Amino acid sequence: MTTTIKALMASTLIACIAQPLLAEDAVFTGRQAYEISRKSTCGTLEDAVPRFGIFEGRAYSRVPGEKDRHLFNLLGINTRQCGSVKDDARGNGYRSVSREIMMYLDPETNEIIDEWENPFTGHTVTVVHVANDPVNMRAPSYEKNADGSKRKTTLRRYGDMLVSSSEVPLYYDNPLGSSYQNYVGGHYHAMEMFNTFYDAQEMANKSSLTISRLAWSRVAQWLPWMEMGSKSGIMIFNATGFSTFDRDEIPAPLMAILEDRYPDYLTPPPTNDPRPNETSWTVFRKYIESK
Repeated sequence: MTTTIKALMASTLIACIAQPLLAEDAVFTGRQAYEISRKSTCGTLEDAVPRFGIFEGRAYSRVPGEKDRHLFNLLGINTRQCGSVKDDARGNGYRSVSREIMMYLDPETNEIIDEWENPFTGHTVTVVHVANDPVNMRAPSYEKNADGSKRKTTLRRYGDMLVSSSEVPLYYDNPLGSSYQNYVGGHYHAMEMFNTFYDAQEMANKSSLTISRLAWSRVAQWLPWMEMGSKSGIMIFNATGFSTFDRDEIPAPLMAILEDRYPDYLTPPPTNDPRPNETSWTVFRKYIESK
């Protein structure tokens, strides 16, 4: 989850597809819908409680006419907290703030890769790991919709489990491109897929969630630091993980990376953080410009 899409999604609990074939609809409205949204995003109705979203997975290449390649393993964490806001017309609200890392690892040894020999070009390149700070909600989420109507949230329900499921297509100007992308192409084109699993009883009856489990996938263009230019192909990412309030549950390999390289990422930004969001592309642009 390496782009501002997490911040975009955090503005509301993503509704599941209508009329599921196998699951029941769990429908929430008004104040309850707001609380379900806040618990799914923040894990709790309380303010300023750090929550750690931990994930691991794999990244593959797909090039027309050749077998897919397992290029990297992935390991990451999103550290967030939420703060309350209020609007005279829309009622109570909240805003999520976070920062996030994702490391690219050797697919056989799980060692961090800082230099990578690109098998497609034969060139050795510097690996720019994901370190996005911040990844915040662009606007608060409220009890009422912008038109004053009651909020509504729908989840899939499988017995004692609730599931939010979404596919998020992305198509926007690439920060590394020019102002002529409508004429010559070069837009960032990707899709993010999220599935998050919650205990139904906790979600309905408790102010905080003990744990939630997640699955995340992404289909996207080549990573900019790979220096692939216009070579045909895409990247496919697939990861799973969980969220926890307990810092001691951060796995030792990930904690070692945080303490050594990214100590600031153990703490979320302040709830009133005014900074614009970062993405892998904006961070890479700053890296190139700094050189």
